[in-house]
Amino acid sequence: MHSEIAIRIAAPPDLVYALAHDVERWADLLPHYSRSVAVDRRPDGSLVADFIAYRPLIGVLGLGLPVTWRSRTWAERTARRLRFVHVAGATKGMDVTWRIEPAATGGGGEPGRDGSTVTIEHEFAPRFPGFAAFVDRFFTRPIAGRTLATFKAIAEGVHEASQSGTPTPTNPPT
Repeated sequence: MHSEIAIRIAAPPDLVYALAHDVERWADLLPHYSRSVAVDRRPDGSLVADFIAYRPLIGVLGLGLPVTWRSRTWAERTARRLRFVHVAGATKGMDVTWRIEPAATGGGGEPGRDGSTVTIEHEFAPRFPGFAAFVDRFFTRPIAGRTLATFKAIAEGVHEASQSGTPTPTNPPT
């Protein structure tokens, strides 16, 4: 099963990539993640990481269902892509690609000037029919949607601060 989710971010693609590519920091940056830890570093530069994110159940009460998975992950800097292949758990075999690209311009302007489009693609073909659709509807989309929304808020805040001259972690005072 193929699915994708995307968001438009009013920040340059290189900034969005800089914030998102270090998956070991996700638990620090994303409030719905409680774990993003490397358990193995491979000679090819990839790493195997454990993730725990919370899928909201009753948002008003802050209750969520912990969802855990292990992925081999790597970043493709020049293409601004993040790759994940789930290597353990109920989603073993899921192939995930993040594409961080300049937003398309409608008026013939400069690509990327209007920000970025981040698309997350999921490919999942489990042995049991219907399981992929269930996982996508009740787990993948809710967690990926929150992840994209949070990176959007962070990237737009950093970009706005850098444009106004306000000190940020990427733009410290001199």
